[in-house]
Formats: sequence, structure tokens, C-alpha cells
Amino acid sequence: MERKGTETGLAAMAASYEKFDPAAYLQYNYTPPRADFERKDSVVPWKLACLHRAFNEADVSGELLVDIGSGPTIYQVLSGCEVFSKVLLTDFLEVNRQELRHWLQDDGGCNLDWTPYLQHVCKLEGRRPSECAVKAAKLRQVITDILPIDVHQSQPLAKDALPSGGADCLVSCFCLESVSPDLSAFTRALGNIGGLLRPGGHLLLIGALGESYYFGGPDVRIPVVPLTEAQVCESLKEKGYTLIRLEVYTLPEDMKVGVDDVTGVFFAKARKN
Repeated sequence: MERKGTETGLAAMAASYEKFDPAAYLQYNYTPPRADFERKDSVVPWKLACLHRAFNEADVSGELLVDIGSGPTIYQVLSGCEVFSKVLLTDFLEVNRQELRHWLQDDGGCNLDWTPYLQHVCKLEGRRPSECAVKAAKLRQVITDILPIDVHQSQPLAKDALPSGGADCLVSCFCLESVSPDLSAFTRALGNIGGLLRPGGHLLLIGALGESYYFGGPDVRIPVVPLTEAQVCESLKEKGYTLIRLEVYTLPEDMKVGVDDVTGVFFAKARKN
């Protein structure tokens, strides 16, 4: 019975994404006030700072970085492309993979101008914002592919997608809790993606705290597992990760713009045992 209930929950989650609108999602979450680069308390700059620090720590290294559930965004690999020579983007939805291809091909079809993000990360790296075009070219050069993924499968990617040893690092932002019907599914998904990572490799995980839904488009309400910090830590431990650092951001009132009920965001840096 439990397995049937799980399958029903996963099918319901997949159905909730059928009308996902990348353009609307980007507008809701990746424009001001949530992406205000002049504000120290804006959530997007906080996420970029967490990722910048993690990717620049000496223990995060190797050749291959895999982004789990990229969505229609690239911000999560802007720092990683300076460390890893190969970056693989993945998403369950074809509309999101198409959005990523528009950026990769630089064909003018993107629903968001990522220039301010590139400029901000250049500043974090001690470079002039005007070097953002160089950074964009570097990222396009190291992205090796954009592939379908299903984090609820024991083998989330196609069999030959990765080298036999696995990826050196995974990054995943707002994916697992947003596609899981309950905490146990979230925890299993953590274990599934861990199978893509080499022993000793790192997971950089960003996710929502206290969120029960978000809008993936006009009238497209998508359920989310409302996580606590303790649950994130316990799920990582259960699935064979050693937590190195957990940071938490609390959403200011004016960042609660009516597109979700998130109360905070966590950043976790963990190592696969």
C-alpha cells in the first residue's frame, strides 16, 4: 500500500508541473525585490554569495559539476564554471530545458536577462562587472549538455550520462522539496542523486524552509514539502552525507510577494561518505 501511495503522490506532483510557465516563474523569483543587487538583504545575492564561497573552498574540486533540477535558471553554476571544466545541466521539464538551450545558444529567446547576475558574480570574484561577457562565454564553453532527469528514480539520469566514477560535485537549488509529495520522498531523492556523486564528492544544496506551495505560473499552484532545518540535516545524514555547513536566510516581509509561502532559505554544503 505504501508503494502505491508513493506512486500516486509522485504522479500528482508530475501533473502539477504540466502547466509550469518558465517566464512567469522567472518573473516571480528572479527580479526585484528578490533579485535586488543593491540590497544586502535580498535573497538572490545571498544565494550567489553562498555558492561563491563554497565553490572557492579548496575541498570542492574536480572535473565534472552536475546541476540537479536546473529549472529555467543558470545562476547556480556561475561560480562553479570557474572551478570545473565540465558542467552538466538537467531538468525534468522540456520547457525548462528549452529555456536553458535558448541561453546556451545565445539566440535571444531567453525570458530573463542574466547580465546583472553575471556582473554581480564577477564582483564577488574580484573582477570588473564589464567582464561579464567573458564569464558568459566561459560558462557556455564548459556546459557539456542539458539532459532530462527524474530524481525519484534510483538512476535519475540515463545510464551513460556520467563517467563511471560519478560527478565530482552536485549543486541543486529548490528542486527536491519542490518535486516531492512528502518528506520521505525528499529523503529518497537525496539518496538517488547521491548515486550520481563519487565518494568524497560534494553536494551544494539550496532549498526552501517552511514552504507548502509556490506558483509555477498564473493559477499554477505547486505543492512543496515544508522543511525544517532539522529535517534537512537528518535527511542528509540518513542518505550518507556528512554535513559540513548549514546557513539559513530568513525572508524579510517585503520579499513575501504572494507567489509562495516560504519563510526562509537554507544552504547546505555536504560531502558524500
